[in-house]
Amino acid sequence: MSASDSSRSNSRAKFIKGSAAIITTAASSTFATGIDPACAASKAIKNPRYIDGEFQMRFGDGPDGNPRMRGILTRRFTGDSTPFKFPVRPVSLVKEWPEKAPFKKEDFFRADQQDDGSFYAIPRLVYHIDEPAVSSLTQYYRNNIPKKSDVLDICSSWVSHYPLEFPKVMKRISATGMNSLELRANDQLTDFTPKNMNIEPKLPYEDASFDVVTCVVSIDYLISPIEVLKEVNRVLRPGGKVIISQSNRCFPSKAIAMWLKMNDRQHLELINGYLQYAGGFLPRRAFDITADGPDSVNFNPMFIVEAVKG
Repeated sequence: MSASDSSRSNSRAKFIKGSAAIITTAASSTFATGIDPACAASKAIKNPRYIDGEFQMRFGDGPDGNPRMRGILTRRFTGDSTPFKFPVRPVSLVKEWPEKAPFKKEDFFRADQQDDGSFYAIPRLVYHIDEPAVSSLTQYYRNNIPKKSDVLDICSSWVSHYPLEFPKVMKRISATGMNSLELRANDQLTDFTPKNMNIEPKLPYEDASFDVVTCVVSIDYLISPIEVLKEVNRVLRPGGKVIISQSNRCFPSKAIAMWLKMNDRQHLELINGYLQYAGGFLPRRAFDITADGPDSVNFNPMFIVEAVKG
């Protein structure tokens, strides 16, 4: 990590700035990334359920601008201290894919074909899945990503859904994502690189750099998913794994046409197909990790496809 990246990381919770806006947090003390060592050593995780904060965005600071402020209140789901239960139900992947990828160009068309940079230019400090889905993913990460791993989160944002202790127990947490302001607000990251994978599906990292790569509810937006997963395989170390999570929530205008015509079960088979054509992965495993709890019939579903590099 460069000195500039280190400096940005150290100041992220107090001062966040970008070319289009400046973001500061009015309650940076609520954004502690770690937990007490005694708590980490305990079998019972006793973290707060929510972390509340306030970001302030200042626009128009240039000589020709019209300076103005906008405050944003945020609530971060920690995934802990909830009333939910987190079963992990295996899902069989049964579709037999042909030797060559059967996809057509129109399968990857989107209703909004404009540059994604415009769509994601304004930071969205919100969640795109509900608290039970976030919590189930957080618990899955805690149970399935070994300590001292080098982790990469692709298509990331202001939250990565990792457990609160991850910045202390992992060697490195890197990220790529569309919006640099959101990435600066993500206080779990060691370093980050803004990246539009739909323009250039290449990851800015050396071969065999990571033990784990995660991708949260975003693979449906990729117009070159096989190429992206080839890159994921390249940056993974032998025996490393990619964890792709998916729900039924999306921006319909930005999701690919093929995805919108499929149900949850078919989405898992499609992701498995992507991984097959990317090559270099062992047989994949899929899981339904949808949370259980009061009124669970209304919870967003959450699914995992996991693949290990051969």
